Amino acid sequence: MALLQFKKKDTPADRKVSPQVEAFLKDYSIEVMPRTAEKVENFRDLLPEGTRVYIAHIDGTPIDDMVATARRLAEDGYAVMPHFPARVIKDQAMLADWIARYQGEAGVDQALLLAGGVAQPKGQFESSINLLETGLFDKAGFKRLHVAGHPEGNRDIDPDGSMKNVDEALAWKQKFNDTTDAEMALATQFCFEADPVIKWADALHDAGITLPIHIGVAGPAKLQTLIKFSIACGVGASLRVLQKRAKDVTKLLLPFEPTQFVADLAAHKAANPNFNITNVHFFPLGGIKTNATWAIENGGSSTVPASQTKDHV
Repeated sequence: MALLQFKKKDTPADRKVSPQVEAFLKDYSIEVMPRTAEKVENFRDLLPEGTRVYIAHIDGTPIDDMVATARRLAEDGYAVMPHFPARVIKDQAMLADWIARYQGEAGVDQALLLAGGVAQPKGQFESSINLLETGLFDKAGFKRLHVAGHPEGNRDIDPDGSMKNVDEALAWKQKFNDTTDAEMALATQFCFEADPVIKWADALHDAGITLPIHIGVAGPAKLQTLIKFSIACGVGASLRVLQKRAKDVTKLLLPFEPTQFVADLAAHKAANPNFNITNVHFFPLGGIKTNATWAIENGGSSTVPASQTKDHV
């Protein structure tokens, strides 16, 4: 099967690309929202062709805007993965309509299923499990279904700070993966410290959770921006990395880059090839152009079967 390969941009002369990081960043993904996508004149100037692009569905975003963004990205040669936030979807009829529109208008056959960022469900769905139980994605022929992973727990799911409910949900999703044709993976919230992430990933493997992990990485951004988003998104223990940096007034105004976090995980992956973190997923909190530039300068690239690009739409 033919592959589309992005030719990496020239990196600055003083920046040496680490082979370990380059390997770790291969086939990275990135997230956009319709309102941020509108500000990008040409995605091909920023992202390797074939990059998986998640489209975040924030409560209140019209489905027309989501589908239009999906179609644009697909036509430009990207593998599009829209969010399906369970608590925003009222019923099976709405879910079926969204699936049909993404599929019919943009050729989408993959999705990220998650509970969504609202406290109370607007209809019959509360979790990604509820969405999977409908069977609608399988019926529509969706090939790849990603679900959320929580390296530092999730207070919405486990108010007591434990991992009990999160772990039970993962066990259910693992069984779903093992007994259906779905190709599943975990896409996690962004983190900042490698050691806790490595311990979490190893613990999942020991518990029989073999779903590939796409680790969330916050793209380069102002420190204040990252702290704000981290608190809002419930990032836990690894937030201390940012808090420690914030105490150094000489670094307070400098952009924070994920260089050390990615390098540490890449080194662990190189030393442990079967490590279950397989991909990097970027949250471009400091802007997609800034994030895309950092990724390419550090060796990021992407390949994808031609059937998943614009020729498939």
